[in-house]
Amino acid sequence: MLKHHNLQFTNATRLNDPFDCHPALFDYSIPNVFIWEEGEDLSLSDSIPENGERDMTLLRESTWICSLSKVYNSLLMWSYYNMHKGICIGINMEKLRPNLPNMVYPSLLGVLELEVTYDEIIKKPNYFDDNKDYWGYQVSTKAKDWSHEQEVRLTLRNPSTGKIPSSIRMKPNKDEITDFKDVKFYPEINRDCFESVYLGNGIADKDKKEVVSEARKLNPEIKIYQMTIDPDAFKLKEIQL
Repeated sequence: MLKHHNLQFTNATRLNDPFDCHPALFDYSIPNVFIWEEGEDLSLSDSIPENGERDMTLLRESTWICSLSKVYNSLLMWSYYNMHKGICIGINMEKLRPNLPNMVYPSLLGVLELEVTYDEIIKKPNYFDDNKDYWGYQVSTKAKDWSHEQEVRLTLRNPSTGKIPSSIRMKPNKDEITDFKDVKFYPEINRDCFESVYLGNGIADKDKKEVVSEARKLNPEIKIYQMTIDPDAFKLKEIQL
């Protein structure tokens, strides 16, 4: 991200929560029968619920997500994402937002921003309710266990290789790419969108020097912080370098 001033988008099926964007978030039962004329009713085909679940499966498979967070000092997130040896990058969303709609041609929708909501139970809205934003619900609903992440998502539909920088790995000894859902996309953003970098408490000196060098080449105005242990509480605190 620092070297190429980009963001990483990962397919929704490849996220670390198995419930993420899952078709099982919906109820596919048909709520009513349709009366075509007096004295005659016609029940919908048994295949329609299956088609609904298939549609949501395809929608999940065609969505790529960049996961952001409103917090930089979560003890849990530092622990399970990089064991305090990595970094956390701060993005200025006010500078980023004006570029989102047109950031990833040829996607007609561009990049959309969604704030994740967290629930204790799966509410299972009915798929056939026309008043429901089913795509927004599917992409932005997670279990309450993840609420400490305070996640904000940038979403991308049906990206195209060749138009957006991407990572495509060839299968060993075969002249073909891996599953398309394994491809990650890296649309570029303006350098001044990178506002800050937080260095993990346990980052190696070599990595620290490299990150600081790349960050300052990227944006001379970027703020760089070292995360440290708060001796008086179970908290992390930052010191600006």
